[in-house]
Amino acid sequence: MNLTQIKIGGFGGQGVIMTGIILGKAASIYDKMNATMTRSYGPEARGGACSAQVVLDTEPIAYPYVVKPDILIVMSQEACDRYSKDLPDGAVLLYESDLVKPKTNGKSFQLYGIPTTRIAEDLGNRVVQNIVMLGYLAKISQAISKKAIEEAIKNSVPKKTIELNVNAFEEGFNYEVK
Repeated sequence: MNLTQIKIGGFGGQGVIMTGIILGKAASIYDKMNATMTRSYGPEARGGACSAQVVLDTEPIAYPYVVKPDILIVMSQEACDRYSKDLPDGAVLLYESDLVKPKTNGKSFQLYGIPTTRIAEDLGNRVVQNIVMLGYLAKISQAISKKAIEEAIKNSVPKKTIELNVNAFEEGFNYEVK
């Protein structure tokens, strides 16, 4: 059994839900694992709070919701404040370092920040900030293979944006871990 629970939080327009879809597709189609993905939106569409939960396992998944995240990805301060309190000791917290200032509240989890928005803007389109984060996730965690995530990206984004998205993924993957 290799259960991995991933929670992604941010606000509408940051690609939070698409990130969950890509992770689920990468795991289930390209890495041949079992995966579930659930999502939640605030009452607003763009700009409101949203989250995605991805559960991965080599065995059948009995419960589709994240109970204790092994990995938390946050793209907004609100998401960090709301979800980091649920992180168990030893979990991984990936965060958008220009927008989020995490607090450990006495817990010992692994912190990895990356300025995804700035990197995406340097690539010419801030819409790909979630793809930058996926690249960074592929570098930090072995839960899903880099190749699987890259293939899922190519098969999830509009054809005319594949090159931009692959470049964003590589930028995140090549970002120096601090």
